Amino acid sequence: MNPALLDDPELQAIATRLDSPDAEVRRIAVMDLGDLADEAHTPLLVAALRDDAPAVRAAAALALETMENQAAVEALAQVLDDADAQVREAAAHSLAELKEPASAAWLLPYASAAATRVRAAVLRALRELRVPASAGPALAVLQEPRSAQDSVEAIALRREAIGVLGYLKHAPALPALTGIAMSDPVDEVRRAAVGALAFAIGNADARAALETALRDASWQVREEAATSLGKLQQPAASEALLVALDDAYWQVRLRAARSLGRLRSTGSVAALLVTLGHSISNLRKEAALALGEIGNAAALPALEIAAADADPEVRKSARLAIAQIGATEHGT
Repeated sequence: MNPALLDDPELQAIATRLDSPDAEVRRIAVMDLGDLADEAHTPLLVAALRDDAPAVRAAAALALETMENQAAVEALAQVLDDADAQVREAAAHSLAELKEPASAAWLLPYASAAATRVRAAVLRALRELRVPASAGPALAVLQEPRSAQDSVEAIALRREAIGVLGYLKHAPALPALTGIAMSDPVDEVRRAAVGALAFAIGNADARAALETALRDASWQVREEAATSLGKLQQPAASEALLVALDDAYWQVRLRAARSLGRLRSTGSVAALLVTLGHSISNLRKEAALALGEIGNAAALPALEIAAADADPEVRKSARLAIAQIGATEHGT
């Protein structure tokens, strides 16, 4: 052990426990070491990643989340393929917490690693760092063969790759993302692609893909499509969103109402007034907010009634909408 790390009694006591034959004692010592949050202790925590006990290795991986240096990042990347699932998850968590841009250079080589779960975890970390160089490995994932029988790890990899491309607003990925949004065999992958398409402001192909996704068999995909359509800033999407106001799932209707408000769709006022009288209070609330965004004075009588709704959130939203419409009328 490096004597330079043992300059104070507290650290000496922790180091002694790190050598204990009792795995639980070693695990707690690792946690105590992590609590000190001193990058000088990185070598001790990296050494603990090689402990025989999975619980100790997992604790070391979690403790390394604040150590944003090359030794820590590379050590965490290497244990992403640990035999123990708890250790792998802890390492992935710590890598995802990285905020230091320099970490990307240390992670990128692992984005093309052989192990699927390693690539998925690294892409998750790279997504948060938003480094342009991560687009290449992410797009390569989407070009690999897909199947409805993909493993859980393969599905996670595709989802993380989509996340990277969405966060980067990577325009060259649009053809792949639109295709996945409409036809990938896995619901959660389609949903991820639908969410990622929200960056394609003004893109007609993205809008067409999202409108198709509004008819998806999965309500979660439809819900995400309704949200993304509102972010594309294309008034032409209002027609499809109006249809979504009658979706069998109230969650989809809620997102459709929100997006119609975002688009300030004057043609949706009548439908939103109907939604304002729905039995589900969350829908009434969103309808009120949307009507306020649109700013049409024709909604004022219904909103005045909603301002006395039994639900306090609906009342608050109705009052806010009334104020917004008043401000719009007065040009403020």
